[in-house]
Amino acid sequence: MKKLTLREIAESTGGKLFNNDGSVQISEVSTDSRKINNNTLFVPLIGERFDAHKFIDDVVKKGAAAFISDRDVETDCPYVLVEDTTKALRDIAAYYRSLFNIPVAGITGSTGKTTTKELIAAVLSAKYKVVKTEGNFNNHIGLPLTIFNIDETTEAAVIEMGMNHFGEISYLGKIAKPDAALITNVGVSHIEYLGSREGILKAKCEIFESLKEGGPKILNGECDMLSTLRGKEENTCFYGFDSESCDVYAEDIEYVSLKETRFTAVIKGEKVKLTLKNAPGKHMVLNALGAVAVGYSFGLSLEEIQNGIEAFTPGDKRLNIIDTQRYTLINDTYNANPQSVKAGIDVIAPLEGRSVAVLGEILELGENSPEYHREVGEYAAKAGIDVIVGIGNENVMQLTLGASFGGAKKVFYYETKEDFYENMKKIFKMKDTVLIKASRGAKFEEITEKLVKKGNASF
Repeated sequence: MKKLTLREIAESTGGKLFNNDGSVQISEVSTDSRKINNNTLFVPLIGERFDAHKFIDDVVKKGAAAFISDRDVETDCPYVLVEDTTKALRDIAAYYRSLFNIPVAGITGSTGKTTTKELIAAVLSAKYKVVKTEGNFNNHIGLPLTIFNIDETTEAAVIEMGMNHFGEISYLGKIAKPDAALITNVGVSHIEYLGSREGILKAKCEIFESLKEGGPKILNGECDMLSTLRGKEENTCFYGFDSESCDVYAEDIEYVSLKETRFTAVIKGEKVKLTLKNAPGKHMVLNALGAVAVGYSFGLSLEEIQNGIEAFTPGDKRLNIIDTQRYTLINDTYNANPQSVKAGIDVIAPLEGRSVAVLGEILELGENSPEYHREVGEYAAKAGIDVIVGIGNENVMQLTLGASFGGAKKVFYYETKEDFYENMKKIFKMKDTVLIKASRGAKFEEITEKLVKKGNASF
């Protein structure tokens, strides 16, 4: 982090300085009272069940350079008094972002945004030193902290923006101030808060509000909702598989194996052959096209884009391919929504040998959740998945019913993971390819761990 003075922090937040003339220098911002050094500015946040102001004495004792507070504090330590510490964190980050004249890519979408973010970072890293969103730091707290990772050596940044309510992308965009904005798609995630896909589209498009004037709006041309923006938004760049309607598209796609996909990306008449490693599925090609579009808009050569795509490795629990002695596992347990589950199904359905889908609950689907689960089950059946296993509550039961009504021959339902573990022997066979997929809250990584152990031992 580039150094800031406490006066800059006070001015950016509209706060009042105490116990200092503003000359104190800050080279780290922390919202965690356990992570404090003598150059740290501590920002105590307030949540529904906590108020970090109670840790101010602790951080002062640990030698913090200064802190933010929304109340008067009896102390000799320098601090800035503000009305709202969460808003102050945003204001400091927005000011800090304004100090850097570097290209920033902003990404949002219902599915694929994290993987696309990683692909964009891999591409841009072929030319620039890149700061990117790490983990799930894509909200009103994590995004500012990501911005603070930018320093004098940073040459580009890739910022992921998550949301589940109106106004959140707008809030985050005012901090990130992207030079290019990419929307991966508009699905049904968070529909219980946003009412409809039209509402989700409106919320995602908030990313355009803070986009640099003339900056490209890079949109998934395969998404029906995003396609409605054709002719309505300026500076659009659609990516997809249709050479007639997309500005960046793929041709000659070859699925060599689970661990290698080859295709040619075409952009403005130029072509580049690309290889995706350990990232199976048509949706991964689509994500890569988005990264190609961002890289091209940021001035990378086709050779640099090629090198970046080939250097990409999937994130943890995202279509991770695990070979065991007994079967092949695809661990895709980081999160789920109907679109991403269907994408995972599309990966294993055409493979040789038996395909097995071990599926759990998809969260945040609102009152139509049972219907969405049935639809996923029916999709898996019609895709030709040989064995469909549902583990979880009534929604998952609906998924398995959908699979049965869709014509699947082997369908199993278990209310708990323990029930599933007791019956694994009758489900799996040698050489199976097994997709493991559910929303994060279902903790299906536990099932992956169990299957890895069993796959490397006899039942």
